Amino acid sequence: MSAPSSAPSGTTTSSTKSSTKSSGTAGGTGGTGGTSTAQAPSTTTAPDTADTSPLPRLRTRRTLLAPLAPLTRLPRWTVLPVCAALGALAGGTYGLLQTPEYTATSYVVAVPGAKADPATALGFAQAYGRVATQLAVLGDAPIAAGVSPTELQDRVKVATSPDAPMISVSASADRPGDAATLANAVSRALTTSAAHTKDSTRVKLLPFSRAVAPTAPSSLSAPVTALVGLCAGGLLGGLGLLVRPRAAARTLPGGAVPGPASAEVRGGA
Repeated sequence: MSAPSSAPSGTTTSSTKSSTKSSGTAGGTGGTGGTSTAQAPSTTTAPDTADTSPLPRLRTRRTLLAPLAPLTRLPRWTVLPVCAALGALAGGTYGLLQTPEYTATSYVVAVPGAKADPATALGFAQAYGRVATQLAVLGDAPIAAGVSPTELQDRVKVATSPDAPMISVSASADRPGDAATLANAVSRALTTSAAHTKDSTRVKLLPFSRAVAPTAPSSLSAPVTALVGLCAGGLLGGLGLLVRPRAAARTLPGGAVPGPASAEVRGGA
C-alpha cells in the first residue's frame, strides 16, 4: 500500500526540481540580459520636442485678427465712405499743419521811346520777362530783400502778357511783408537794368503798381485740403471696388468641364 503512494510523490518531486532548474536558468539568463542592457552605452539622442509647425503662428495671427472679424462681414460698398472719410481727415490735417504762404505781386510796364514802335515795346517786355530772374538783372535785389540770390530766384515768378507790354513779378513768403519786399526789390532791379540800355533799345521800363502786403494767405486752407482729400479718398475707394471683383474671380477654383457627349448618348437623347 505504501509503494503506490511513494511513486507519485517521487514524480512530483522530480517535476518540481525540473521546474526549479528551468526557473533558475531563465532567471540567470534574464539577469545576465538585464546586466548587459544596463551596462551598454546609450547612443540615441532625445528627439527635439520643439514644435516647428506653422500651426501656432496661424493660431496667433487668428487671435490677433479676431477683433477685426466683424469688419470683414460689412458690405463691400462701405469701402467707399471709409476711404472718403480717411482722405478728408488726411487733407484737413495737412491743411491745419502746413505753414501758410503769402503772395504779393508788382507790375512793370514797358514804354516805347519817341521814335519806337509800340510793337517794339511789347517785344522787349517779353524779353525782359524771360531774363528778370537772372543774376545779372537782379543786381542788388537780394541785398535789398535780405535773402540769398538762390532763394530769391526760388520765391519769385515773372509772367508777361501777350497783348500788353506789362510784366508781373510775384513773390511768395511765410509773412505778408516779406512777400511784398521781395516783389518790389525784383521790380526795382528790373527797371534799373532796363534803364542802362534804353538808349539802344529805345524802350524803358517804369513801375506800374507796387506790391502791397497781402491780407490772406495764398496757400490752400484746411477746408479746401479736406475737400481735396475727400475726393481723392472717394476715387481710390471706387477704384478698389472696381478691382476687387476681378481679383476674387481669379482666385475661384475652376470646375470640371464636361467632355463632349458620345454619338450613342446623342442618338439616345
